[in-house]
Amino acid sequence: MSTKVPQNNDEQEIDLLQISKKINVFFDGINRSIFRGIQFFVRNWIIVLILVVGGFGFGFFLDKTQKQYESEIIVRPNFDSVDYLYSKIDLLNSKVKENDTVYLKSIGIMNSLEIKKIELEPIVDIYKFIDNNEQNLQLLKLMAEYGDLKTVVKETTTSKNYLFHNITISTNTKENSNSYVQAVLKYLNVSSYYKEVQKIRIENIKQKIKENTIIIAQIDGILNEFSSTSSNLKKSDKLVYYNENTQLNDIIKTKETLGKEIGNLKFELLNSDKIIKENSVVLNVQKDGTLNNKFRFIFPLFFILGFSMITFFIKFYNNQKALSSLNPKI
Repeated sequence: MSTKVPQNNDEQEIDLLQISKKINVFFDGINRSIFRGIQFFVRNWIIVLILVVGGFGFGFFLDKTQKQYESEIIVRPNFDSVDYLYSKIDLLNSKVKENDTVYLKSIGIMNSLEIKKIELEPIVDIYKFIDNNEQNLQLLKLMAEYGDLKTVVKETTTSKNYLFHNITISTNTKENSNSYVQAVLKYLNVSSYYKEVQKIRIENIKQKIKENTIIIAQIDGILNEFSSTSSNLKKSDKLVYYNENTQLNDIIKTKETLGKEIGNLKFELLNSDKIIKENSVVLNVQKDGTLNNKFRFIFPLFFILGFSMITFFIKFYNNQKALSSLNPKI
């Protein structure tokens, strides 16, 4: 046993020595590669300088000219036209991606190549969604039981039920004439079916306002009659008894409810002049993309990398060609 232990120790020392040599060789290779890289740039410093200046100038030009702008339209779809709105925007965006200039010109978008995309997303307002609507509240609770609430409120089925939605038109240039926005809004409001729905809905709203106004006038007549009657009576317990039996408080509450309903109907009537009603328009919001204002730094590196790869390829090809001439079998 005593004769084998020193042999194992010698073998371990040899292995460690070999590993140490391999590590040194590895780092020496890295050092040589770094030195060759420095030599390459020193030998070609004029070309590298030209590439850096040229790449910076070209990138600076792109940073100044290649801008992205977004025009946003907040819209309210009326007459249960949410699905109609989303399908129309999907169709329009597909035509933009296909560069279908004929179709886009037919709907009033002349410089369609300047448009990059048209997107639609809901404006999440969960409080408005469940406001005074027990059915929506119960639906939200039910859906939240099977998933995360943040995911549920942004899910397509839920998001289409929000009142307002945002249309984003991304362009390469500023829109000074508001032509894109007006063309898109006109395109969305062309529907013979929803035009008929609009007429019926407006007539119903006006009729409801008229009926509520008549009922309020009748209630005012009852209250005036009660007021004139009560002024001829002396204050007594009988007055309280009379008040309770005529359910005067319920009549007053009914009048208040009808008044609020008339106000809501007038507001709805105001928003019913279009199928897709725009609430606000914001033009030419400049967006900083991933590469915006970075081309001046990207192109010098790109040019230098390209020059290095081409030089390496030429050198590799010449070396292999030389070896091939020395040994035709290769």
